[in-house]
Parts: sequence; structure tokens; C-alpha cells
Amino acid sequence: MSQELEIEFKNLLEENEYHRLLSAFSIDDEKKVIQENFYFDTAQFSLKNQGAALRIREKNGTYTLTLKQPVPRGLLETHQVLTGEEAKQMLDGGPIIDGEVSTILKTLSINPMDVTFYGSLKTKRAEVEYKKGLLVLDKSYYLNRCDFEVEYEVTDEVIGKEIFNELLLQHNIPIRKTDNKIRRFYDRKKQILLGEEHS
Repeated sequence: MSQELEIEFKNLLEENEYHRLLSAFSIDDEKKVIQENFYFDTAQFSLKNQGAALRIREKNGTYTLTLKQPVPRGLLETHQVLTGEEAKQMLDGGPIIDGEVSTILKTLSINPMDVTFYGSLKTKRAEVEYKKGLLVLDKSYYLNRCDFEVEYEVTDEVIGKEIFNELLLQHNIPIRKTDNKIRRFYDRKKQILLGEEHS
């Protein structure tokens, strides 16, 4: 088990803006990795309602269960490495694997047995070091939708925000209100469930 504080800035991109940034940072397909996020919540969306999120991420054959919780500056991430068999068990409807994550869920008044798998989001990700932070360009596929996003992961919130906004300005990219991937996934899922998938 490990924990880390995540401070990141994000902005949705138009496809042409995404390609401009790939070109500006000399990123080709060899520098991209595929990762898949599998999202979990209760039937009442207890995690989402608390601003939290639970996922399994598969990257290069490694499975990591991550609980994200809001804190005053960013998100606190609790990571728990799973075996392939444990991940499959959860994806097939089994319970949350015992460990630090299930212990924290109980402190949030969420019964780990009530958590269920909702779906997945696949991302083609490119990462480059940029001004003491990590610049991330993502192309994500989920529920018959594709979107593009730039993220900037930093340790200093104030300086990071300034650098990120300068980057957007430099590349003529407007600042857009951008929800995180899990919220976009659930908003899209809700559209489909309500029969509004073309909106």
C-alpha cells in the first residue's frame, strides 16, 4: 500500500489542439502507452457523492487498485497492488480485495460489499517532463466516445497553475472547465441510461 498527494491541472482539447501539442513536444506513437481504468462505485454512487473515486488501473500487465479522496489541496490517492487474479475477481463481480482500500471505505461509511464494477475507460497516454512537473497528453475512449486532454502534474499548486496557464496561452488553447475522467465517464453513462446519448 502507498499513498500520495495528487496535484494536477487539466484541460480538455480539440483533436487539432491535441495533435499540435504532440508535435510541439516531439511525441510519436512509440512514446505512448495504453492504460485502462476500471471504475467502481455503489448503486447509490456513494463514492462519487463524496467526491471520491475507486478504480483498478491496468498498465503494462500490472493492476493497481486506487482510491482517490478529496483533501484541501488536491486528491489523496491510496494505491494497493493487485494480482491479475484479484483484479479479475473484482471485475467479475467479486468483493473488493481486503486491504488498506477496503479499510478506508469503511471509514467513509461505505460497505466494500456494496461496491460494484461500472465500466472501463481506455487511454493512450504520452508523458513528458516539463518545467519541474509532468505534462500528460491523453486520448481516451469510453462508452462510444473519444476525448482529448492535457494534464500537468506538479508538487507546487501555485507555480504549477501559472506554468499550465502559460502553456495553454502559448499554444492558443482556451481554458475549459474540465471534469476528471471518472466524472466524464459517469456523466456519459448517465446520458446513455437516460437515452440522451447524442447530446
